[in-house]
Amino acid sequence: AGSIKAGFYDVGIAGGVESMTFEKMPGMEAWKGQINQDALKHKKAKGCFLSMGVTSENVAEKFGISREKQDWYSEQSHKRAAKARETGRFKDEIVPVTTRVKDRKTGEWKTVTVTEDEGIRPNTTVEGLKKLRAVFKKGGSTTAGNASQLSDGASAMLVMKRSTANILGLKIDGIFRSFSVVGVDPHIMGIGPAVAIPASVKKAGLRLKDIDLFEINEAFASQYSYTVESLGLDFKNKVNVNGGAIALGHPLGCTGARMTATLLSELKKRKQRYGIVSMCIGTGMGASAVFEVE
Repeated sequence: AGSIKAGFYDVGIAGGVESMTFEKMPGMEAWKGQINQDALKHKKAKGCFLSMGVTSENVAEKFGISREKQDWYSEQSHKRAAKARETGRFKDEIVPVTTRVKDRKTGEWKTVTVTEDEGIRPNTTVEGLKKLRAVFKKGGSTTAGNASQLSDGASAMLVMKRSTANILGLKIDGIFRSFSVVGVDPHIMGIGPAVAIPASVKKAGLRLKDIDLFEINEAFASQYSYTVESLGLDFKNKVNVNGGAIALGHPLGCTGARMTATLLSELKKRKQRYGIVSMCIGTGMGASAVFEVE
């Protein structure tokens, strides 16, 4: 979007793909590249090499976010996503994909067409989530149930100037109003959205109360709940109203465009105007963008 605004080119495709089931995101012990040893001597810089799950535990500990609260937010994500799927809220933004898969039991190959997200668990409850063990820290609170799923996905958006869209006769789904990236302590990188959101709102010349809907990436329930509550957002009516990454998954390269598609589609359905897409970023950053639907 920045390059188009600057005039470097007229039309671009923004998006990405990720297979989280293929790439298991190994820790630093499996990293084959070189590491600047001087960085490991600096406390803040050393935090850039932490596992994302460890940073989730750091957020929970530093800000007193209980396991019960994290599990509750996880339950809400699944319930909202399940309702959205049942009522067809996602249909406008999903392209059916036909492929071949191997049956694990019979070993036979069969053709399937994927038309909806597979990670949503409608029967998820806090009681059930309590049974899961902490993954990243003994006695910790981050589990497979209150963190984003390992999912595969792809997404794409067509971006251009209004004048170009008019020439090509294309309908404008949304306007990219502002974008901000703000740095935070790498040890608690998950709080990034809490500082990036106000920055992007200010850059757009708006106030937080002007924003109708928020799509905040649910990398971990710890950082997601912190963002919602520290900013005093209306969780019931404005935040991830159709669920988020805990239920839908977080294929890294896909997530930004996926969330934007979900946001623009929902704003249009509700006849609302302003929305935000925001997420935390490993090594200590938060990103936030403001969009407008006319």
